[in-house]
Amino acid sequence: MEPGIIRVGLLGCGNVGAALAQLLLRDGDDIESRTGIRLVLAAVAVHSLARERPVDLPPGVLTTDAQAVVNDPDIDVVVEVIGGIEPARGLILQALKGGKPVVTANKELLANVGAELFEAANAGGVDLLFEAAVAGGIPLIRPLRESLAGERIRRIMGIVNGTTNFVLTKMTEGGASYHDALAEAQRLGYAERDPTADVEGYDAAAKAAILASVAFGVRVVAGDVYREGISAVTVDDIEFAGRLGYVIKLLAVVEKAEGDMVAVRVHPAMVPSTHPLAAVRDSFNAVFVEGDAVGELMLMGRGAGGMPTASAVLGDLLDAAHNLSCGHAGRTITLRPASIFPIDELRSEYYLSIDVADRPGVLHAVAGVLGSHDVSIRLMEQVGLGAEARLVIIVHPALERDVQACLHDLRQLDVVDRTSGLLRVVDSQR
Repeated sequence: MEPGIIRVGLLGCGNVGAALAQLLLRDGDDIESRTGIRLVLAAVAVHSLARERPVDLPPGVLTTDAQAVVNDPDIDVVVEVIGGIEPARGLILQALKGGKPVVTANKELLANVGAELFEAANAGGVDLLFEAAVAGGIPLIRPLRESLAGERIRRIMGIVNGTTNFVLTKMTEGGASYHDALAEAQRLGYAERDPTADVEGYDAAAKAAILASVAFGVRVVAGDVYREGISAVTVDDIEFAGRLGYVIKLLAVVEKAEGDMVAVRVHPAMVPSTHPLAAVRDSFNAVFVEGDAVGELMLMGRGAGGMPTASAVLGDLLDAAHNLSCGHAGRTITLRPASIFPIDELRSEYYLSIDVADRPGVLHAVAGVLGSHDVSIRLMEQVGLGAEARLVIIVHPALERDVQACLHDLRQLDVVDRTSGLLRVVDSQR
C-alpha cells in the first residue's frame, strides 16, 4: 500500500455502485485535499461488460471476476453493493479473512448473517462498515456505534422505508386509495414492479434487525422481527386517525423490554401529529432515538437513491481507509444472544375498526366481548353504512394478546360482518 493512496475494489455497479464510482472519479481531488487520502477506483466487478452504465469508468477497471478483485493484493479496501446473500456473503468473508476492510450497503445480508461477518472482521482485525445499509444517506449507524456508544438507549422508532412513507403520504394528504398511491410510487420509481418487500414490511424488518443489533449489542436476525405491512390500511383509517390528531406511519420499533429482553417490530401505527415523525413526508426517512442521558434525537433525510446511499458508502470508505493507513481497525461489534420480547406481551393503546349490523344490542354485544378480555374502551365513534354501521374504537392500554383474543371472539358474533382494522397507538408503546 502506497502512503496516502487507497486502492478500492468495487463489487457491483448498479444504482449505488455507479453513483459511488461517479463520486470517486469526480471528487477525488477534493476528497484528497480535505482528508489526505487518495481513493483510487482500481477495479469494478460486474455481471456484464456490455451493459451501458451512467458513469464513464477508466479503461481496464471493469471485470466479471469478483473473486479476482477480492484476491488482488493491490486492492486495499473492498466495497460490496451487489445485494442479496450469495455471492456477497462469500466474497465479503473472503476479503475479511484476507485482511481487507469491507464496506457494504447490504441490509439483507447483515440482517441474516451479520453476526458471522462481524466475527470474521474481529478475527481479521479489519473494519466491516455498513452505514448505508439502514436509512440510505442518513448518518445513523456511525452515531449509534460511536457517539452514542455509552448511552443507555431505551427505544428507537424509525420510518425506514421511503416507498411506504410515500404511499401513506399520498393517502393522507390527497385521499388516494392504497392501490392508486402505490401505482404512483411505481410510476415515479419509488416502488419496484413487485413492491412486496416494501409494502409488507420485509425491507423495514431487515433494517430493524440491524438497528437492534447495533443499539443493544444482541444478535437479532430479520426472522426475529414481528412484521406487518401497510396493505390493509384504508383511507377511512387515515381519516379517522386525522380527526383524532394522529398520522399513520409504518414504523420500525426496537426497544428495551423486561429484564434483558429486546422488542423488535415493524407495523403501521398511529403517531400523534405533534410527534416529529408525523411530519416526515413522501419518500423521506427519519429515525427517532430515545436515551437515558441524551434524551430525544431525530435524524432525517433521503433514505434511498443512488447518490444519498453512495454518500454514506463513501463516508465508510474514508473511515476504513484512514484506519488502514493507521494500521488498526475501528470500533468492533460483538453480539451476544438475544432474548426477543414476544409481541403478545406488548402493552399499548389500540385502534379497532369493526363493521357491524345496524340494529339494537350490537354495541352491548361488542362491549361485552371487549370487557370479557379486560379491554376497556377509551373512545368510540359510529359511522352509518346503510344497513350496517362501522364502529371505530380506541381502547385503553391493553395487552396485545387480549386485543387479539377480542378480535377473534368478535368475528364469531353474527352481528359482526368484518374486523377491518387494528393499529397500535404510539403514545403507550413503552
